[in-house]
Amino acid sequence: MFVRLALAAALSASPAMALDDPQTQLVDPLKTGMWDYHQVEILGDPKDIRFDDRIKVQAPKFAEDSFNVPVLVDATAIDDVRRIVLFVDYGPVPRILTYWPGEAKAKLAFRFKIDQSTPVRAAVETNGGAWHVGAGVIDAAGGGCTAPAVAYASDDWEERLGETHGQIWPETGRARVIVDHPMDTGLADGIPIFIIEDLALKSETGEELARLELHEPVNEDPAFTFYFPDGGLGDALLVEGRDNNGNEIEATLRPRPLTQ
Repeated sequence: MFVRLALAAALSASPAMALDDPQTQLVDPLKTGMWDYHQVEILGDPKDIRFDDRIKVQAPKFAEDSFNVPVLVDATAIDDVRRIVLFVDYGPVPRILTYWPGEAKAKLAFRFKIDQSTPVRAAVETNGGAWHVGAGVIDAAGGGCTAPAVAYASDDWEERLGETHGQIWPETGRARVIVDHPMDTGLADGIPIFIIEDLALKSETGEELARLELHEPVNEDPAFTFYFPDGGLGDALLVEGRDNNGNEIEATLRPRPLTQ
């Protein structure tokens, strides 16, 4: 069960603060010491940025499984969302993923590997260029990013590589996508980085509905839940992607028929 980890009242939806103004300083409510670095390295040092408690990052208070930490980010209270960047303050690879909702809602559920206790931040960019940032904090024993994939214990993992499973529920606008892939971080001895880099959802006619850019912390055999407005899903959903070795991912998901 998810536990809502909205930030405290310090994360107010205040007006934008000009970071190039020496009289104004954007103060990180979590005070981790990493915000200034990530703001530049991951977000590109935007000038129009604010901490915003309308962005909800839901996750367990403690990561019972460091290889599969569930997170739900909900930025539907923000208008005109262009993309959502998910990252951690502490970890060997801070970037988790970037989500372009497109025709979907600005809401996504996924799982990732955690290496130590850390805030998980969701930076939401609007089409106007403003950024809104929310976060949650997860306690963890760690080690999730440095172990080899479990898939290698199976003799047939290469045969299943890229197989895509899931389901769509057009009546509720929800889509579940799971892809078989080791998602190696490159941090385990002797095992190079091997991850899905791009994953897109398309309509039957090929129109892009939503898109993900994935990074090393995304979990093995990644699973994503997408949310669409009423009527935003047809009777079929195309899933297309590619990993960093050039392996292509292609699948068509449909609603499952009701059992008699």
